[in-house]
Amino acid sequence: MSSLNSTTLYHPPAFLLVGIPGLEKEQFWIAFPFGMMYAIAVLGNITLLIFIKTEPSLHEPMYFFLAMLSFTDLVLSTSSVPKMLSVFWLGSREIGFVSCLTQLFFIHTFSSLESGVLMAMALDRYVAICYPLRHSTILSVPVVVTLGSLVLVRGVVLVSPFCFLLHRLSFCQQNVISHSYCEHMAVVKLACGDTRVNVIYGLFVAFLVVGFDVILIFVSYITILQVVMRLPSTEARLKAFSTCASHICIMLAFYIPGLFTFLTHRFGHSIPHHVHIMVANLYLLVPPTLNPIIYGVRTKQIRDRVVLLFQHKAT
Repeated sequence: MSSLNSTTLYHPPAFLLVGIPGLEKEQFWIAFPFGMMYAIAVLGNITLLIFIKTEPSLHEPMYFFLAMLSFTDLVLSTSSVPKMLSVFWLGSREIGFVSCLTQLFFIHTFSSLESGVLMAMALDRYVAICYPLRHSTILSVPVVVTLGSLVLVRGVVLVSPFCFLLHRLSFCQQNVISHSYCEHMAVVKLACGDTRVNVIYGLFVAFLVVGFDVILIFVSYITILQVVMRLPSTEARLKAFSTCASHICIMLAFYIPGLFTFLTHRFGHSIPHHVHIMVANLYLLVPPTLNPIIYGVRTKQIRDRVVLLFQHKAT
């Protein structure tokens, strides 16, 4: 028989990434701000990691979690943006089947890790404000390392089945991905077999990871708010709130485009496809770009080190 039967698996040797569907002519110019954001993200997060490692005053749970966040942002953006820019600038649309699954694995694993680190940072703020005298005891270095390891293992364990479930599907010679990178649902939509298991498992992972993390973050901040509002002076309340401001900004930059992308894939059929893909791209770029800027501006020790660095260069 010349046609593929239901028991034959066909994996294309490579997929073709469209980029931003509907904006193929404009995406050459769109790539310039994307490239600038990626350069800022790489430089900023590497600088943060170096400062946290070399500055003894930053050897605290909050900054250890920030170092985890910077490392996560580096991997997350580097897993997607270089290939994205090669599609936009060079028209290099081809990505091998195994390379696509590998990119998908890293993007989803480290998205899960970023959510987990943000949840851990919320717990850190909760302990720092609600139990300030026991902060260093509760969140000791071994506890911080254990939390970071757990959220990494969670991401690996939950995302690995994506690759195995995709590998069991046949793609019936369909290989054009209407996206800028290999995203789970974008690849699933190319399969010609029964994809219900993939869809259900994808929803399960999304709700388990984001649902669990967001609930813990919400409970942490409700408790923080109750404690802060009982503080005797306005100055003390403002100081307590200011310690959470950076974390809140980073959470909004991560969860808002992430939820938009997730919901649009499944329910937002009336939203133009290029809007969906543009937001999905920004989801991988905006948090890594903003995180070092926000913490660099709001953290005195980091700000002072940057000023000192430029003063040395000037002399």
